[in-house]
Amino acid sequence: MIPLLVCQPFRFSVFIGLALGLMTGAAAAQTATPVAPFTTPAPYAILMDSQSGTVLFEKAADQLNSPASLAKIMTAEVVFQAITEGRLRLDDTYTISQNAWRKGGAPSGGSTMYAALNSQVRIEDLIRGLVIQSGNDAAIALAEGLAGSEEAFAAMMTARARELGLKNLSFRNPWGKFDPDQKVTMREMALLSNHIIKTYPDLYRYFGEREFTWNKIKQQNRNRLLTMNIGADGLKTGNIEDAGFGLVASAVENGQRLILAINGLKTAKDRDEEGRRLLVWGFRSFDARTLFAANDIIGQAQVFGGAQSQVPLVADGPVRVFIPKGNSEKMTGRIVYEGPLLAPLEAGKSVASLKIYRGSTLIVDQSLKTAESIEQGTNLQRAMDAGLELGIELFRTYVLKK
Repeated sequence: MIPLLVCQPFRFSVFIGLALGLMTGAAAAQTATPVAPFTTPAPYAILMDSQSGTVLFEKAADQLNSPASLAKIMTAEVVFQAITEGRLRLDDTYTISQNAWRKGGAPSGGSTMYAALNSQVRIEDLIRGLVIQSGNDAAIALAEGLAGSEEAFAAMMTARARELGLKNLSFRNPWGKFDPDQKVTMREMALLSNHIIKTYPDLYRYFGEREFTWNKIKQQNRNRLLTMNIGADGLKTGNIEDAGFGLVASAVENGQRLILAINGLKTAKDRDEEGRRLLVWGFRSFDARTLFAANDIIGQAQVFGGAQSQVPLVADGPVRVFIPKGNSEKMTGRIVYEGPLLAPLEAGKSVASLKIYRGSTLIVDQSLKTAESIEQGTNLQRAMDAGLELGIELFRTYVLKK
């Protein structure tokens, strides 16, 4: 069990210090060659472990930039959700409208699946056109079919991002056309992609198909990492003049899945090479460490008005991090929650987050839940907690603010 240092909580914003005191170990440092820092010309980048959420590398990962066709990943998520909820079926068909054909089809000169004007196309084929061929016509047809217009669908995309806790993704169209208000971050694009992989495994597979033929025109998947024998199995590329060349990709090696997101590179070759380098470096350069096993008590949260003054916190599964090989850098962490928590409390309720840092870099941000239920306390216990709460509030008001 890793020891916890508990700081005095404050009302509404309660912080509990978590001193991990973790080192990779002197023995490991002596036997392993330290990992050289990774550098990349990509202006925006992130690499994370899918299972634990550990961030292995990041560069301006929270800075807003234009997604180009990476926006189609969000388009796919909205479509996948509709299919999963039964509002849409793979055998349903949508019409290729005049708008979809002119702006995204053969006359447009852009990425297209070459769907014919006024043709009826199955949803499954539109999905393949969207994620394999990066077809703008497929994206527009899906948007119009589900929401009635591109604008209405873009609003659905942004709203769905907020539902998923992605606060910085904003969309104005489903296919990646430049708009100054269409912005993403690489961190949230990686999180979105990880969500798709875990939530829709049967639909995610379309991202990994190597080629697709429509209207007698065969096109290769634009994600060249699929052909590099590095375990890559899907997601999307993007490119417009205002965004540069970008890529969100995933790969699996020895049971470990990594997610990468990069954007702003100068050429398609640079994009492919940096994506390959980043994935290979990630698989080769880290050791996995389990900080807490499943159901381990990670910490305590303060409870007011309960039969107990604290409630133990646990994660949904093991808490793991990935540490650079041969690196003796100390890791620290904290448990953060809004409080005080008020009784009664039910077991299994998400109430806090475990945040783990390597240096100044946040590498894990994992939800914590109550390990047991807390009943409401007696009148005396509740009165004592009310007095304590009042004392804390007076301390904050008259002492800390001076």
